[in-house]
Order: sequence, then C-alpha cells, then structure tokens
Amino acid sequence: MVHVAAHGIFNSDNPKDSFIALSEGELTFSDFQNLKLNAPPIELLVLSACQTSLGNESAELGIAGYAHRLGVKSVLGSLWEVNDLATLGLMTKFYSELRRNNVIKAEALRRAQLAMSRGQAYIQNGRLYGIGLENTELENGIPLAPEFAEIDYRELSHPHYWAGFTIVGNPW
Repeated sequence: MVHVAAHGIFNSDNPKDSFIALSEGELTFSDFQNLKLNAPPIELLVLSACQTSLGNESAELGIAGYAHRLGVKSVLGSLWEVNDLATLGLMTKFYSELRRNNVIKAEALRRAQLAMSRGQAYIQNGRLYGIGLENTELENGIPLAPEFAEIDYRELSHPHYWAGFTIVGNPW
C-alpha cells in the first residue's frame, strides 16, 4: 500500500496538465509512468488529495484512473475538494477497518463512510475522536496541529466530508 496525502488538481481542459502537489514539486501524469507502479504491482494506492478521481470524457476517473491503467490494482481517490481534518478521520477509520476486520477495500471504505455519516468522527478541543481507535495508544483521540487547537467542537457527518471518496479498479 502507498498513501499520498497531498493536494491534487485536475485540469479538465487538458488532463495531461493535472497533477498532485508535493512539497518537492508536482507529480504529473507523465511522472506516474516513471514510477513503475506495476513492478511489482501496488495493491492499493490512496490519493487522499482533492479531485484525484475526478475526470472527464478524455481522462475518465482522472489521476486515480490513470494510476489504475498503469498497473495499480486499486486506487482510492476523491471526486471533489476535500477537507483535510475530515479526510484524516475517514482514512484512519478506513485503515482501521482494513486491519481489524479483514474486509475487502470497498467494504472498509463503506464502513468508514457510514461511521462518518453517523457522526462517529468529530473534533473536540484540538483532537480527532470516534474513528475506531478504542483500545489503542490513540484512544484519547488524535492530537491535531496547533492551528486547529481552537476548534471547540466540529461534527464531521455531512456528506461533503466523506462521500467524495471512491475506489477505482479492484474493490477486493
């Protein structure tokens, strides 16, 4: 598994100009070819960045679809601009479901999205709670960056926070 937490930009006018913004620069469509994502094949590539599964008639399923065509078995990406804090909650729950329950990727995503929709993930006093961290070293929540310390309480159940994520390729 490979997880890329960054910012993504899908250019609908010229999909080849789409990219994932990294601290060292941009990862473009052509850069993906040089990564040799199929040697050996990556089982799961998580692109927890904005618009990584957004596409158009010339680039169906966007950056995620392109990575899948290059040999990645499954790509988890987003259809719209995503909230970083909510994405942290969704991804933490997603990985928790994969690890603890030995379910297929699509089911782990579904369970994580259901948990979010039910209000099980929330931010309180600068920490993220309610995402399956019980009985772990993080059972008292995930501490957030100092700029989020002033958030007294925020619920993350609105579909905008979790519904934009989808799996491209093999759901197993």
